[in-house]
Amino acid sequence: MKVVGIIPSRYGSTRMPGKPLMDICGHPMIWWVYQNVTKVKEFDEIYVATDDERIKKVCEEFGASVIMTTSDCSCLIDRVYQVSNIIDADYYVTVNGDEPILEPEVMPKIIPDFVERGKPIVRGLVRNFTDPVEVIDPGNIKIVVGLNGYSLYTSRSPVPYPQKTAQFTYKKYVGVELFNKAALDFYVSHEQTEIERIEDIGSIRFLEHGIRIHYDLVESKSLSIDTPRDIEKIREVIASRMKQE
Repeated sequence: MKVVGIIPSRYGSTRMPGKPLMDICGHPMIWWVYQNVTKVKEFDEIYVATDDERIKKVCEEFGASVIMTTSDCSCLIDRVYQVSNIIDADYYVTVNGDEPILEPEVMPKIIPDFVERGKPIVRGLVRNFTDPVEVIDPGNIKIVVGLNGYSLYTSRSPVPYPQKTAQFTYKKYVGVELFNKAALDFYVSHEQTEIERIEDIGSIRFLEHGIRIHYDLVESKSLSIDTPRDIEKIREVIASRMKQE
């Protein structure tokens, strides 16, 4: 079984342009993500997928392999699809380029025990929310997971709605996803769906077409960087970890 790790990274973030190259304790954010991904022995190859020459230059300077993608990718799944046309693998695992404190030990939990071909395979990771403020933040994607581990719905709103009780632990999308080639081919061969467009969540395209997404629950303190406030939090966490080493 060949598993390729991919770090999608784009410069033109709407809220934080140049985010991958922002300094965190002496290194650009993308460096921290790459260092964590390289600790995963289950990845046979690792690539940064970007459409920006500035990111490419920085990544190559610290030794990362880079695959250039086009600038018209609507989401990371489009970017990974382009990588899959160049690099052959049984599974492609994406690690978001804006999660520099995502623990390496949780990443392999997404990988199945065997290779399944002939149908789209999509998997993801979730963690429990521990801060109520995170739940109402639309930047944090919420996943409703059924008893069998498959997603019932994905939203930026707090779902399910606490109509009968507030005693419920919401689940947060963790920035690691897995696709096989059949899933990536399926995705790009279908137009953006209405709910996908409304929520602005690419994986909803699979759900609207009846493709199941399996989620594994992990213990993680992952935090994606979406605001300047987030980057200050990340700097504090990484600085603390550096002192402990």
